[in-house]
Amino acid sequence: MQLFSKEFKITKQLSTIHLIVSFYILAICVSTILLSIPLFHQPGVELSFIDTLFTAISAISVTGLSVFSTAETFNGVGKVVLTVILQFGGIGIMTLGTFIYILFGKKIGLRGRQLIRIDQNQTNLSGLVKLMLKILKIIVVIELIGTIILSIYFLNYFDTWQQALLQGFFGAVSATTNAGFDITGNSLIPFANDYFVQFVNIVLLILGAIGFPVLIEVQELLKGKYNDINEKYNFSLFTKLTTTTFFGLVLAGWFLIYIFERNGFFADKSWHETFFYSLFQSVTTRNGGLATMDVSDFSAPTLLVISVLMFIGASPSSVGGGIRTTTFAIMLLAIYNYGKGNSSIKIFGREIDPEDITRSFIVISTAIMLCISAIIVLTATENFTLLSIVFEVTSAFGTTGLSMGITGDLSNFGKCVIMFLMFVGRIGIFSFIFLLRGRETKDLYRYPTERIIIG
Repeated sequence: MQLFSKEFKITKQLSTIHLIVSFYILAICVSTILLSIPLFHQPGVELSFIDTLFTAISAISVTGLSVFSTAETFNGVGKVVLTVILQFGGIGIMTLGTFIYILFGKKIGLRGRQLIRIDQNQTNLSGLVKLMLKILKIIVVIELIGTIILSIYFLNYFDTWQQALLQGFFGAVSATTNAGFDITGNSLIPFANDYFVQFVNIVLLILGAIGFPVLIEVQELLKGKYNDINEKYNFSLFTKLTTTTFFGLVLAGWFLIYIFERNGFFADKSWHETFFYSLFQSVTTRNGGLATMDVSDFSAPTLLVISVLMFIGASPSSVGGGIRTTTFAIMLLAIYNYGKGNSSIKIFGREIDPEDITRSFIVISTAIMLCISAIIVLTATENFTLLSIVFEVTSAFGTTGLSMGITGDLSNFGKCVIMFLMFVGRIGIFSFIFLLRGRETKDLYRYPTERIIIG
């Protein structure tokens, strides 16, 4: 185990970003090999290399886009293997790597802490090892509780307790990691009228996508109450901003889906069916990828709304992709404050660092250019409607996993484009930018500044 070793010569020659990306590429290679082993397949199933690679990237990026039916392709052992891959993708290579390293009695050096900081979008190096262990503990507890609840409840659906346990375990992990994979063969459509299963999945999806720092702060608050500490707990600006934005987007999505479909898909539905269809589809756009219906049944305006929500994605330091909720929030706040004539952004009694504002616009601009480029390329190479391609591209970049049913019919080139978007969505825009640039250099001289016309 030389994951964080200073003596590991190859790692010393790579930058932190290159090393992180290398770990994810290695994880994809190992996952591809595992998923291609016939021992894990149903009898008579043969997978091409491109389809196996696509599934591996989709699993590591916890996207959920698939070119074949998981239920019909993998046997019981194969489904367990896929679940383990989802764990690495969802919780993060560095989180599980840190746990394994500590398990072997090794200390995490400076290089290792730098890797953790980049992988988890942290700003400093202090307390990172404890942070990783807290994240792992919280996620495992959530998945365990979800597994127990779903497995017991699924005894009403499946003939044996083994089937119920497998469905409950896979469902809990897939929902918590926002992976979007299913072994029902039809996502959550079989439970379209089971509001208990939907509610449990909604809770798990939210806990996975809202951000690990938020969960840790909530845990600290609950511990404070348990220990009868009367001091008022102050949440960080990150938690306040990301939670407000996260649930604001869920409510906005729920409302817009209802408005656009009230005379369409919901026309013959009862109020409770309408409520849960709208709510679940809104929550799953945060990064879930699970669905209680065929999204192709929605109208064009609804599909465009869902595409925008998938492009935004989940919160930073979570299992999700996209531009992230805080990035979107800072963009809106910057536009609003500029329009009001304010020179800074003040919110929740704090002022946002100008560098974070600049970073937000860089992320959004780069993401838009990537997605538009992918849409243009796929429109030229694939025989699908523009709307279905836009939906597929935003789903891949946001690592969401929803699809209008075109994934399996993409050409090999089209699959490569989607794989690239899923990978970028998983590692993040800044990691992608830093991956392309050379070593950082300091300016040796400066030119006189001059204003130019903007807008």
